[in-house]
Amino acid sequence: MVAAFALALRQLPDPAFFGPLLKGLLAAVAVFLGLAGLAAWGLGAAAGGTGWLAGLAAAAGGLVALGLAVWLFVPVMIGLSGLFLNPVAEAVEARFYPALPPPAAGASLTAQARFNVVLGLKMGALALLVLPLGFLAPPLGAVLLWAVSTVALGHGLFEGVAQRRMDVAAGQRARVARRWTVLGAGGVLAAMALVPGLNLLVPVLGTAVMTHLLHRPAP
Repeated sequence: MVAAFALALRQLPDPAFFGPLLKGLLAAVAVFLGLAGLAAWGLGAAAGGTGWLAGLAAAAGGLVALGLAVWLFVPVMIGLSGLFLNPVAEAVEARFYPALPPPAAGASLTAQARFNVVLGLKMGALALLVLPLGFLAPPLGAVLLWAVSTVALGHGLFEGVAQRRMDVAAGQRARVARRWTVLGAGGVLAAMALVPGLNLLVPVLGTAVMTHLLHRPAP
């Protein structure tokens, strides 16, 4: 796992990483701004639609939605990541595993998108269940969010990479064969995801790390 992170960090300045990073960032920003706007409109309308009370309710709704954006960053990222990250895996394979044949028998794009969206929804639901602890017992809430994010990032990014070259069931078997290494990498990425700014690198860096783990022998 340490070697996979070292190789991924070494390749981080690769131009092939910039496009997916920018697309993922813009998509996440669009989703969260849309949620903030929807929450502001909904609460403002519920408070009467006009006047100072409606304005205050709309502002509160927008702020709450933006706060949830931090809490739900990982699930949303998982749901969007499969749309943009193929060039990252391709760049890693081209540089470090040039003898690999081109991907030919992977899961369909529909299956890959469905996997990412379903996993993102499941992890988002778990994160929302943990949210009350974030207010009542912040340290415990943060630990539980980290645990949820560890599973989301470990399973989601590894199987997303694996599905480029195998079907969904085979990708799951490959992950199970490396379960502890994958979860360890997911834990590191989940810790990064809790740090504003650093969390923006998680999709690209995580995809590169999981590509290395896929192509190295299972422990």
